[in-house]
Amino acid sequence: MIKSDAFGGLRFLRKLTLDGNNISTIRPFAFRGLNRLRELSIQHTPLPCIERFSFAALQNVSVLLLANNKIRYIEGYSFAGASNVNLILLSNNPLLTIRSHAFAGLTNVNNLIFPSGIRIIEENAFDGLQYVGQLKLSYMDLSGLQANTFYGLSHVHSIYIQESDLGVVQRDAFAGLAHVGYLNILNNKVDLIQRLHLRSENCIEKLRFHGNHVLEAPRQAKDVVLEVNAISAIDNHFPCDCQAHNVLESDFARRNSVEFQRRNYCISPFEYNGKPMNVVDFELVARCHDNVIQDNLGSGVVGLSSCVSALFTLMLMALRFSLNLLR
Repeated sequence: MIKSDAFGGLRFLRKLTLDGNNISTIRPFAFRGLNRLRELSIQHTPLPCIERFSFAALQNVSVLLLANNKIRYIEGYSFAGASNVNLILLSNNPLLTIRSHAFAGLTNVNNLIFPSGIRIIEENAFDGLQYVGQLKLSYMDLSGLQANTFYGLSHVHSIYIQESDLGVVQRDAFAGLAHVGYLNILNNKVDLIQRLHLRSENCIEKLRFHGNHVLEAPRQAKDVVLEVNAISAIDNHFPCDCQAHNVLESDFARRNSVEFQRRNYCISPFEYNGKPMNVVDFELVARCHDNVIQDNLGSGVVGLSSCVSALFTLMLMALRFSLNLLR
């Protein structure tokens, strides 16, 4: 265990290496008082997690090496006050969970690269993290990309979300994200896009949506709103059944539907799997039933309920009329 204020008497220390030690716990403010410390390395240890405020008050540390440990989760505010950390290395940890506000207080990180295998990213996980050069999330196994996952993350040159199972991209997953040069969503499996809204206030220069396999399209075309300066959507696989209309009428294909269909592929139905979308004549493909109901009656759910209710009422009236005739 590293206790709070464990190094208080080493005020002039500039580099601290604790690699290979039997460290199982780092208490809050363990490194407080090391005002001249520039590099801290804790690697090849059994450290199972990063607790709240473990690395708080590392005011001048620029390099924090945490690779090859047993870190399974990162608590909120673990790095509070560590505003000058430029590099955090977390590779080769069995990291499963990133808790809310885990990186609050980091304001000048050039590279933040996560290990593979992350299963849960809580809401507001990146809140307070700003002025990041590159944020890279790869080989994740998520049940869903939750609402407000990236809330408060700002001034990032490049975000990479890639080679992962993203599950359901929930409504407002990117709400509160601001000032991003490149948002790269690459080679992922997506069960469903509930809604993907990147508004002008997000200030995203370019979206690259490449090589993704989308099993179920958004329910409505308006569920994809991409108010970004540039969009590149190629080599993706989308449903080519009735759901395709929701994709082709969305902002994914807003500039050139013909080119979009040529550069993207079908994932379903089976007979079109892997073929370019432009081999399908979508004028002959009916819209999904829910969309037709919504177009005709407003809300699909309410409209369908109204139809069922009206049909039941007519059947009841007919039954009563028949009983009256029998009497």
